[in-house]
Amino acid sequence: MKKEELLDLYSDYLISSFGQATATGLSALVGGSISHDRIQRLLASKERTSADLWQMVKPHVRAMQTDEGVMIVDDSISEKPYTDENDIICWHYDHSKDRMVKGINFISALYHSGGVSLPVGFSLIAKTEYYIDKKDGKRKRRSPVGKNEYYRTLLQQGVKNQIPFKYVLNDIWYGSAENMNFVKHTLNKDLVMPVKANRKVALSLADKQQGRYVRVDLWNPRP
Repeated sequence: MKKEELLDLYSDYLISSFGQATATGLSALVGGSISHDRIQRLLASKERTSADLWQMVKPHVRAMQTDEGVMIVDDSISEKPYTDENDIICWHYDHSKDRMVKGINFISALYHSGGVSLPVGFSLIAKTEYYIDKKDGKRKRRSPVGKNEYYRTLLQQGVKNQIPFKYVLNDIWYGSAENMNFVKHTLNKDLVMPVKANRKVALSLADKQQGRYVRVDLWNPRP
């Protein structure tokens, strides 16, 4: 079995497992035909990056890509409450739960075209720096690279990899003027993203030129 096939098997095992996933568990599942030592060597062989993911999915993307495709960028947290803390597995704010959780925070780029969706890039949030929080005086971790920078890097990499897409989709956490300008003017793509209710926008070029900015009711875009 090739490394790529073994990696696919291990990925399927992780997705389908309901309990604790281990190399020994996978070896037992396939009747010992693959030793747990071989799985361990594969996982320890090298750090997998977004470039490795792209090489795996590239032929599949080429088979389904269209000029009407969209690129969806989102971040998620895979909770690891019982794992020792390190640069990758650490505390992150979960907006869906409105609290801090311990786990792996990652940003992914998902390409969707013709009813098919494929991941084409990712970034792991590594909090390698320490600082003292001025509010509570506690020592905390932070990433030297902001999420918005990771967001723009993933989109730029998609363009560099010649993935055709018309729109960029993301949630409200990336709905900043800097990101909008980057997508529209740097990448020359259209975008669909919500903005916070307290933001002011110009509803037309004429409004912008005359300095008419208004707050927008998200259910009724006209003031």
